[in-house]
Amino acid sequence: MAASAALRADHASIPRHPAFPPPSVSARPVDRQAWIAAYREVRAETERRAAPLSPEDQQIQSMEDASPTKWHRAHVTWFFEQFLLAEHLPGYTIHDPRLHYLFNSYYVAAGPRQPRTQRGLITRPTCDEVAAYRAHVDRAVETLLTGATDEALDAILPILEIGLFHEQQHQELLWTDILHAFAQNPLDPVYDPDWNLPRASRAPGAVTLDKGVVAIGHEGEGFSYDNESPRHDSLVLPVRIERGLVTNRDWMRFIEDGGYGRQDLWLNDGWYAGQNQNWEAPGYWRRDGETWVQASLGGPRPIDLDAPVSHVSYYEADAYARWAGRVLPTEFEWEVAARDGQLVDAYGLVWQWTRSAYLAYPGYRPLPGALGEYNGKFMSNQFVLRGSSVATPEGHARPTYRNFFYPHQRWQFTGLRLAEPIA
Repeated sequence: MAASAALRADHASIPRHPAFPPPSVSARPVDRQAWIAAYREVRAETERRAAPLSPEDQQIQSMEDASPTKWHRAHVTWFFEQFLLAEHLPGYTIHDPRLHYLFNSYYVAAGPRQPRTQRGLITRPTCDEVAAYRAHVDRAVETLLTGATDEALDAILPILEIGLFHEQQHQELLWTDILHAFAQNPLDPVYDPDWNLPRASRAPGAVTLDKGVVAIGHEGEGFSYDNESPRHDSLVLPVRIERGLVTNRDWMRFIEDGGYGRQDLWLNDGWYAGQNQNWEAPGYWRRDGETWVQASLGGPRPIDLDAPVSHVSYYEADAYARWAGRVLPTEFEWEVAARDGQLVDAYGLVWQWTRSAYLAYPGYRPLPGALGEYNGKFMSNQFVLRGSSVATPEGHARPTYRNFFYPHQRWQFTGLRLAEPIA
């Protein structure tokens, strides 16, 4: 399969697709065809990403943090059936009630579910049957959008919108999860021989932020998740943030200086995580004689020293920052610098770790009902990442986006930029 438009795109700015994002949910009159086009585009992108994979590829679950491609394709379909069609399309017939147990993820209010660690055991339905499930739901969604009254659309469109962005999140996971699976295979499978990480920009220097109270969080038009709100004031202290990302060349110096073996650089939990998992380099790096290679969606590749370092955990990013005599920026510092356009490669290469714990903003309230489980219940023991990565679908990046992962996880395209407090 040829490299997708997302890979060939210019990532210097936040990417957009002609059909996505859809119109604002508050736009009147409602442009139904624009919503249908956005829905079709998002659903088609999932299938484009799955197309190079065999049924065997789509079945694999290589670790408990990852999910099979087939499961991703079915789960996002279940989301539309569960939260949109079952509630808002009169007379809708559930495609197969048994699938709701298999493809619910973590929505306790939506009923029981297959344990996450056992998703790879779901050999049935087959990939073809999942495709039929997707087609059934797609027809029903278009019927709903075509026939609903304008008044009914007031309730329908916000759910449809979150469903589209939810599917985009799983498109990113589809790539990162199959990369992890392929990296375990001694045959070194190749997802796309034309795959390449976009070139990083050369960005010397730093952005200086003065002390001040700044507004943080989403406001105005356009989609955002509930964890990006309410917009609120936050204190930013004087700081310099590197305009560019930490590169593989930089990281090689850390390795050569014994960074992975220096306990003084590491948080205690991070030290033991690294020791237990034998970390000696970023994820997917392995020695090939005297050199390093890294597994990628294009197969094993020699390390590109000028590319941003990727697949590092929070623990590694924090240890590197200590080694360099710097710190990771807070998520608020990052947001201020990014929205002013001062950070190079803020989007489209690697997510960037911040030193901010993933917590609720002042006044935060989760969405009502089962959708309230989407973000709010995960606000503990995780750290915030900002930006977007090469795997992030077009139209899914914005300065206020708060990604979050546990500090030991590194199968995502995660990197870092450094900051230095000004005394």
